[in-house]
Amino acid sequence: MRPYIDKTILDLCGGTGAWSNPYKDAGYDVKVITLPDHDIRTLPKPDGNIYGILAAPPCTHFAGVGNRWWAEKDIDGRTLQGISIMDACMRIISISRPLFWCLENPKGRMSKYLGAPVMPFHPCDYGDPYRKLTCLWGNFNKPALQKATPIPAKSNENAIDRYIQDVKGLSLTTANRAELRSMTPPGFAKAFFEANK
Repeated sequence: MRPYIDKTILDLCGGTGAWSNPYKDAGYDVKVITLPDHDIRTLPKPDGNIYGILAAPPCTHFAGVGNRWWAEKDIDGRTLQGISIMDACMRIISISRPLFWCLENPKGRMSKYLGAPVMPFHPCDYGDPYRKLTCLWGNFNKPALQKATPIPAKSNENAIDRYIQDVKGLSLTTANRAELRSMTPPGFAKAFFEANK
């Protein structure tokens, strides 16, 4: 087994770094690889031993909630763009050979390209009171459940918005809505860290 002295964590397509925050807070060397500073598709082989990889490629062209646009995206190249990002994440995982890795995306058509997920979850399974079915692929220890009662809402989309506004106290605007809705739920991030540290 290779030594993991520095415990470097790569957070691919990490956005705000919400998923890797528990690792950063615990003193791990966390590298958030995300746009606009870094395009995962042009990332060279990382130096040194990589302890773990978290990957959250954009769900825009994969999530089931947008399935009415899939045919159009297949024709105009947006699906291929999404696949190229997903493939780049898998390339970095393959060449880095980390102790653990996990790729996350909402339920949708990513299974068509990666096969069945290792596990699905809702944020309310880990203490965040809303539902958003999310799938995980990879080689990792499954986090211990910490159930919470989901916020009542007409749909999952409304539940996420209510959670952001009512529980987190944040305002949703056209400019920040996508970013806030795509952030890794803190309860899941902490539970994942506890199971994979």
